[in-house]
Amino acid sequence: VQLQASGGGLVQPGGSLRLSCTASGLTPSNYVVGWFRQAPGKEREFVAAISWSGLSTYSSDDVKGRFTISRDNAKNTTYLQMDSLKPEDTAVYYCAARYDSNWSFWGQGTQVTVSS
Repeated sequence: VQLQASGGGLVQPGGSLRLSCTASGLTPSNYVVGWFRQAPGKEREFVAAISWSGLSTYSSDDVKGRFTISRDNAKNTTYLQMDSLKPEDTAVYYCAARYDSNWSFWGQGTQVTVSS
């Protein structure tokens, strides 16, 4: 099982980035995918999640209205579109997958830095 996160980088405040998370080896395919982030000196926090069908999405209050989660099951890929980025969005972003209440599968992180 592998979750590969990509798309991080350096962006100016107000800018946009799109993160991708590609899964391999996860069967069956009806898993939930989530994004989390961890800033230096802080605990990891939930950012957003999406159901297998894509019909249900969830996001934290901090990113609601700015970040959009989506998935393309044909490509086994989940996206996190991040708009109107703020310096406080700077963190390592992780994707994860679960079948039940436990986030059992994690990818490596991708660094997002928002700075002028």
